[in-house]
Amino acid sequence: MTTTRLEPGTPAPDFTLLDKDGTSVSLSDLRGKKVILYFYPAAMTPGCTTQACDFRDSISSLQGAGYTVVGVSRDEPAKLKKFQERDGLTFELLSDPDHAVHTAYGVWGEKMNYGKVVEGVIRSTFVIDEQGVIELAQYNVKATGHVARLRKALGVDA
Repeated sequence: MTTTRLEPGTPAPDFTLLDKDGTSVSLSDLRGKKVILYFYPAAMTPGCTTQACDFRDSISSLQGAGYTVVGVSRDEPAKLKKFQERDGLTFELLSDPDHAVHTAYGVWGEKMNYGKVVEGVIRSTFVIDEQGVIELAQYNVKATGHVARLRKALGVDA
């Protein structure tokens, strides 16, 4: 179980992961941009689809406010490609199959699932500023309504 919890004001751990096409993407490549980095359990599951589609539907307002959205899961690139195509997702999804980046962000650990303690992905979102510093860290978020709550916290209109 991970006990690491990142706090606002701390540097966001850098990483390089593969996208849907097997191309390497690094967090450091996004310096100079505000980044919404979210971790979700699995592509094409009901909750993760709801959350991804909420980001998709809000992408214009988020990008208009200067944010780049990036999702991370343990799914392989081929599954991410299918997820993006199936649901018309217009933002980056990255593959972290060994959950090393999940661990660095404190989003891999024990959680409750249907009343049982299991080890897995803790659905979480981070807002990272242009210098790579965490502005907002939200752990254990609910898929439904999360993007609307995040937009409100960031002062981004629909």
